Amino acid sequence: MNKRTYSLHVVTFLTVVRIPLVLAFFVSALVNSVRPPGGSWLFAVALVSLILSAATDLVDGWLARKLNVTSQFGAHADPFCDKVFYLAALPLLVFLASRNGHTVHSVVLLFFTLFFLLRDQWISFLRAIGSPHGISPAANWSGKARTLLSFPLVCLIYLVEESGLFAEVPSFIYVLETLGFAINLVSIYVYTIRFWPALRKSAGFDAAPPN
Repeated sequence: MNKRTYSLHVVTFLTVVRIPLVLAFFVSALVNSVRPPGGSWLFAVALVSLILSAATDLVDGWLARKLNVTSQFGAHADPFCDKVFYLAALPLLVFLASRNGHTVHSVVLLFFTLFFLLRDQWISFLRAIGSPHGISPAANWSGKARTLLSFPLVCLIYLVEESGLFAEVPSFIYVLETLGFAINLVSIYVYTIRFWPALRKSAGFDAAPPN
């Protein structure tokens, strides 16, 4: 196995391992939430699994570019693994906030979850439209900025809701969640502009008029 192949295997592993890690978080966090209060080791397992899952997304793309082993598989697998992360983590955070009696926060997280998932579906739609026109599905700066904020934020929200260190949700969490909404709006706009020519062509608006 040459150096490039080895590097490609490492980067691919970092991408796909995000899924079992976030599923381990989901199961351990859910089981921990129904146990009697008191220092459960499951909380530590859940938190570490969540942090590691988030960290793989922050590392794999950077490592792929640094080692020059970017691939079409990685360009498609990375956003798919991101979706699995959000699908597993965000609904669970809504449940935990509601169970803890943080009604306002649970409502905010509910809208947060809906907005995140709608944004992801829209971007997936744009990528499917853009693929026949040769537009790369790779994330742009707005997608990377979203990830850079959102993944650590999810970890922080879980810590606030389940660590027992906070009786109420700190105001800075709401500030960060507002930033999360904002960066998603920016990301939707940036991706839509990028894929707009392909959208017009696929809808037939740029088709040549009949003779």
